[in-house]
Amino acid sequence: MNIGDRVRLLHGNEEGVITKVSPGGRVEIEIEDGFRIPAMKNEVVVISSIEKQYFGKEKDGVKDSFKAVSSEAKAGDNKAVFIAYIPLNDKDHSIYLCNNSDRDYMVLVSEVYGENSQTVFAERLNAKTSKKTGEKSIQNFEEWPVMLLQFFPIHHKIEKTEKSFERKLKFKASVFFKSKGMAPILDKNGYIFKLSENIRDIDIKQLNEELNAGKPLAIPEFERPPKEIDLHIEKLTKEHPFMSNSEMLKMQMETFEKNLNYAIASGMDEITFIHGIGNGVLKKEIHKYLSHLGNIKYFQDTQKSRFGYGATLVRIS
Repeated sequence: MNIGDRVRLLHGNEEGVITKVSPGGRVEIEIEDGFRIPAMKNEVVVISSIEKQYFGKEKDGVKDSFKAVSSEAKAGDNKAVFIAYIPLNDKDHSIYLCNNSDRDYMVLVSEVYGENSQTVFAERLNAKTSKKTGEKSIQNFEEWPVMLLQFFPIHHKIEKTEKSFERKLKFKASVFFKSKGMAPILDKNGYIFKLSENIRDIDIKQLNEELNAGKPLAIPEFERPPKEIDLHIEKLTKEHPFMSNSEMLKMQMETFEKNLNYAIASGMDEITFIHGIGNGVLKKEIHKYLSHLGNIKYFQDTQKSRFGYGATLVRIS
């Protein structure tokens, strides 16, 4: 049983991907909605690809994401840029950029560590070619840093200017290990991701300003948030009936983090977050986040009579 194996709990309906293997026979599993749960090895079973072949159809109407990604990656006329993780052995994978488009690019690849970064690749990537940018071990999947990829199109003649773009990648196990396919250009099997869709344009003006060290930095102004922030999803968006559990949790955590940061920056002494009781996932994520901060005096469940322990009071140092 290894990191990346898809498993099912023997005494439950949950399925997911192993993200961590610990001594003593314990594993950590990332289930479909992005949550992670601990389990013992003897409580889970590896899901074999033979299972689907035997039953002959998709379980509960869920589409085969492996097949979808694979067919997309195999399409020879798919003019896009891909990143591919190609196995060298059962642990180590080579990382390739595959340019299956008709455009040449100058490419910068950096590993981001908070406010710091290290450039690991800075080269020209010609159309219909691939280049290796490094290697990673699946055993250290949880420790992989955020990867920032920046693409600057090369125009060999006077033509309409194509915008530069960038992608930031931080993989979840439940997404990464589903993305098996055939890498364009390389024609090798691996984990394949298309980069040139859902892209964010690079603001060249902003980039130039950031590089201009002589320009004084603007001092940001922070809006003082209310003393109580209601994180119930229906208070945050009207689109919640169409959102998955992981999307709702992400929006709730982003709202929590933004208002906590504003409270700290504006000099507030305390702030209360109303998260409700529910299944306890949001409360657990909030407490986990707070436990890693150094500028928090303490946090606690607050005013049982008012919130029914569905809220957390944060005292700011």
